[in-house]
Amino acid sequence: MVVCVRAVVRVLVLQAAWALGGGQVRYSVPEEAKGGTVVGRLAQDLGLEAGEAEARRLRLVAQGRRASVEVSGASGALVVSSRLDREELCGKSAPCALRLEVLLERPLRVFHVEVEVTDINDNAPLFRADTKNLSIAELSLPGSRFPLEGASDADIGANAQLSYTLSPSEHFALDVKSKGENKHSVALVLVKSLDRESMPEHRLVLMAIDGGRPSLMGTVELLVSVLDANDNAPQFNQSSYKVRLPESAPPGTVFLHLKATDKDEGINQELSYGFSEAVPDKLKDLFIIDRVSGEMRTAGKLDFEDVQSYDLEVEARDKGVPPLSGHCSVELEVLDVNDNAPEVWVTSLSVPVPEDASVGTVVALLSVSDRDSGANGRVRCAVWPPAPFGLVATFAGSYSLVLREALDRERVSEYEVEVRAEDGGAPPLRASRGLRVPVSDVNDNAPAFAQAVYTVLARENNAAGAELARLWARDPDEAGNGRVSYSVAEGGAGAGAGSGSGAGSGWRPASSYVSVDAESGRLWALRPLDYEELQVLQFEVRAVDAGEPPLCGNATVQLFVVDENDNAPALLPPAGGGPGPWAAGEASASASASSPGSLWARAAWGAPAGQVVAKIRAVDADSGYNAWLRYELWEPRGKGPFRVGLYSGEVSTARALEEADGPRQRLLIVVRDHGEPSRSATATLSVSLVEGAEAALSASGAGASSSGAGLRPAAGAEGGAAAAAAAATNVWLVVAICAVSSLFLLAVVLYGASRWAPRAAVLAGPGPATLVCASEVGSWSYSQRQSRSLCVADGAGKSDLMVFSPNCPPPPGPAAENGSAEKGPSLSPYSSGTVGCPLFFLFFSHFFCFVFR
Repeated sequence: MVVCVRAVVRVLVLQAAWALGGGQVRYSVPEEAKGGTVVGRLAQDLGLEAGEAEARRLRLVAQGRRASVEVSGASGALVVSSRLDREELCGKSAPCALRLEVLLERPLRVFHVEVEVTDINDNAPLFRADTKNLSIAELSLPGSRFPLEGASDADIGANAQLSYTLSPSEHFALDVKSKGENKHSVALVLVKSLDRESMPEHRLVLMAIDGGRPSLMGTVELLVSVLDANDNAPQFNQSSYKVRLPESAPPGTVFLHLKATDKDEGINQELSYGFSEAVPDKLKDLFIIDRVSGEMRTAGKLDFEDVQSYDLEVEARDKGVPPLSGHCSVELEVLDVNDNAPEVWVTSLSVPVPEDASVGTVVALLSVSDRDSGANGRVRCAVWPPAPFGLVATFAGSYSLVLREALDRERVSEYEVEVRAEDGGAPPLRASRGLRVPVSDVNDNAPAFAQAVYTVLARENNAAGAELARLWARDPDEAGNGRVSYSVAEGGAGAGAGSGSGAGSGWRPASSYVSVDAESGRLWALRPLDYEELQVLQFEVRAVDAGEPPLCGNATVQLFVVDENDNAPALLPPAGGGPGPWAAGEASASASASSPGSLWARAAWGAPAGQVVAKIRAVDADSGYNAWLRYELWEPRGKGPFRVGLYSGEVSTARALEEADGPRQRLLIVVRDHGEPSRSATATLSVSLVEGAEAALSASGAGASSSGAGLRPAAGAEGGAAAAAAAATNVWLVVAICAVSSLFLLAVVLYGASRWAPRAAVLAGPGPATLVCASEVGSWSYSQRQSRSLCVADGAGKSDLMVFSPNCPPPPGPAAENGSAEKGPSLSPYSSGTVGCPLFFLFFSHFFCFVFR
């Protein structure tokens, strides 16, 4: 706990010191320090913990020249990396400071470090030559001054403060005058008249000693030759000239006219002007002196940013023998003009920028400078376009390009940013730097389908693998964030989805019917579709992108199966529920166990035209026109005794039956649908022509069988045991009916005889029954004697159920033959015919109850 408190206190103290110091760390290091010398604990001074400097990649960014220092990655200390020579780095400038930028990542921060390279006395004073030749006339008066070229010391400060000493001489002394900081005027002064005849040459040693500890010394040998004659040296009207010249002055600009005089006459008075030997050759290339007129002009281009002032030593030499010279100094001050445009440098660029980057994120670090001074060097910066980026000044000449508004890569994927800089000169100069800032994508858009609901039509019996449709979802993101994969999400069909009896027995998922290609979105059929099993399949398709986290979109697909005529009509078994008689009126029919398409029926000779003999029942599993059935009599063709209803399937007599028609008629009936192409089924109906009583008995047996069966749907396929049991029951039923009918007739005869009123007994005279059939293609009806039929839906509305009500057989006579039972006489309850149908119904019903128990 104490360690944590101390760390917090240290960080707070460092932050306070940082704030007070203007956000800049300063160090000093002596020049010529060895490589690896620690300049300062940079990481510690920046408030970083141990190891944090290396983790956050603490590094230097130097501008322009070589920094000669570096950051140690392990310790975070600022160490010397190469030789530090203050004179090479800064020349005579003082102080010599290296301005560095320190970058720290995660988060990105910039610090400014100033390293001052302090001077050591590592340079001895240096003269231009080891030997200096002087020619002095012997007539020179004591006190005459002879300028000497001083020594130069590359060091600064106290290390460059020179003192001069002359070797002992009785004729000469040294005169040193200070001209400013570290500037001296050195002259050899004649203190005693010369005598060339006694000493034609004097050898002196001039020593220059600097102020370092320890001090260093430089020497030059002065070889003084004593000349005879010309004893007056030229004299300038000023010992020093000060001139100002703008740096924009073109070469050839005259800036000064020198004037010197010589008291001698003749050739000893003729003067020539020129630079003294102390002037460096590079200055002689930059300035020109007219040797006759003394006019000074520029020969090259001045640059205030390189040199702000020049000190020129000029001499005027006469033509005497020996020649004498006078000296003066010219101080030329260069004035700054706005001739340097600002410079913009990108020191760090963090791209691409994620589109979900927060406002204030630093995108780039910029450095702006202008070599001019004063108002010409003050720079204003701006960014274009002004949105979504902006500039924040972090230090003098340093800026951060930060995010000002939220980004949207789907709207703008890349920005061309221009940083513009303008100085304060007149006219102002401008510079710019372009930055390309791409925006990286994040998964912020979910896939979206073009439609919320897709309606797809597919024909049944399509091939497995057939393409049904193509779905497409758009994701404006890029790369993996915009790569969409498709899948069937949910949906399916249950047992009630089909329309036929072959519908599925349970719920099935949509993936068992269709699949979607994960890449292209193509919808494929996995299996042939059956309209009778599946009519509508609704499911959802999901589109998921590959982003992290993934986003998804859904669309509903409604697949409608279009019916095709792929089912032929199927013949239905008799409605009675067993293999017994299937009859209408006086005819009966049954399905053969060995041939499902073979039927039989009975018809009585003399049956009138229009009497229904049988009814062919068929069903088609298709729908619409594909399930609309029509019945045709294929054989016998021509004018046969029977005909078939086109849409009802009822087989009826086309004319009255005669004995000439034979004992049996074989009818071939074709059942067709209305599909394209149409499909058909055939049924063979064998009609046996029998006597009327046998036909009536058969009809009665058929009615009893139908009544006993009740309203039960026809058994499509029963076992052999059930068929045998039903046949045995029908046989006993026929025997019982015959016995009861015989007893009934005997009772009627006896009762009539007892009443002595013999008459023809009319047993029953019911009105015509009407058969109404309901189908998907319409309704129709027909009249029939002594029978009543009811067609109801079986299963899916494709099969019929026939119910027959028991009726008494018609009595012999014209009325029965004409089929007009409704015109028969009515019987009173007191007449001999009162034992008619009501008594028969009562006895018959009791008998049926007894038999079926």
